[in-house]
Amino acid sequence: MAELKTKATKVSVKDFIANVPNETRRADAQALQKLFEKVSGWKAQMWGPTIVGFGSYEYTYDTGHTGKMCALGFSPRSTNLVIYSGVDAVEAAPLLKGLGKHKISKACIYINKLADVDMAVLEKVLKAGLVTTKKLCKEKGWPIAAT
Repeated sequence: MAELKTKATKVSVKDFIANVPNETRRADAQALQKLFEKVSGWKAQMWGPTIVGFGSYEYTYDTGHTGKMCALGFSPRSTNLVIYSGVDAVEAAPLLKGLGKHKISKACIYINKLADVDMAVLEKVLKAGLVTTKKLCKEKGWPIAAT
């Protein structure tokens, strides 16, 4: 089995964000760090080279594949902000309608810049995603904690 690339590191979150080349993306990353810490109650930690994560959970799939991942996170990529919210897109559809300009995949929300979204709704989305993740971890018996 291949080693997971996305794992907790000792890289400084502050240094990572300070080195985001786009000024708007850097400011958005600083704002997201504060919001994610407020929502989760956990301090930020780097996961892999580009994900700022909060908390962690250990999982084991039915296939036997195991791993560890941040419970919430974001990545200030060059093309957009990627939000790893844990939210179920179907369940959260009514909430996501009020978010503003975004795209969503099964696991991520993509935002061009924070000015495009309603920050109060984003906070609610993150809270809902964390509830969903905690519920899944409880059902599966997967440990979840601050990292």
